[in-house]
Amino acid sequence: MLNALRPVFARLLRPAGEALARTPITPNMITVTGTAGVAAGALWLFPTGHLFAGALVCSGFAMADMLDGLLARVKGTSGPWGAFLDSTLDRIGDASLFAGLAIYLARDNQPVLAVVALYCLVAGVMVSYARARAEGIGVRADVGVAERSERLVVVLLAAGLTGLGVPFVLAIGLWLLAVGSTVTFVQRVLVVRKAVGPGAAPQPAAQPAGQPAPGTAGAGPGPAPAGNGAPGAGPPAAVRDPGDGAARKDKA
Repeated sequence: MLNALRPVFARLLRPAGEALARTPITPNMITVTGTAGVAAGALWLFPTGHLFAGALVCSGFAMADMLDGLLARVKGTSGPWGAFLDSTLDRIGDASLFAGLAIYLARDNQPVLAVVALYCLVAGVMVSYARARAEGIGVRADVGVAERSERLVVVLLAAGLTGLGVPFVLAIGLWLLAVGSTVTFVQRVLVVRKAVGPGAAPQPAAQPAGQPAPGTAGAGPGPAPAGNGAPGAGPPAAVRDPGDGAARKDKA
């Protein structure tokens, strides 16, 4: 749902991206730095009870991490490696948030909420994996009530307000995320089942190499399609990350 705001943030951050494009800083540097900052803040500040400070630090680095795709677009360095690195490190950052909260809750004698935080960690990974695996078989499964943006906003807001002394908000946030992540995972599984499961419309069969597709017999060879092994062509479309149009990241 919050992905609809991505173009707004892109316009706001574009001046910063253009300024960074004039420096030696690369998108991958921002990706690694953002993940390291989120992980350090979550695993150091949360377990020691500094929830508000931890939420501020993690929010700052999470916002900075949005610059990598924009910088890649400005510099013209978007590609599958950057998309892979960003999506992989995002999983580390997300896991660090819930792991840090689980440690804090366990030390604060709240074992039930600690387990809920760990469940949110696992459920978040499964939500992202379901989308990635679906796209690997050609199905778009970017549905759900608790995508990555929503999960980050809820957990950081809940942690920050708890650090300010607001009662019950962390428990409410974690339970909401547990339910929302579960619903989102089920939604994505159902989308894939509808597309390729029993009773689904059959997928078109791939044509053997060197044989024309049905209805094209006698047609000339024509130019080789871009990204399909032709010399000088870019990577196949299947490896290009849909993301936000930057061909770099895919926030699941």
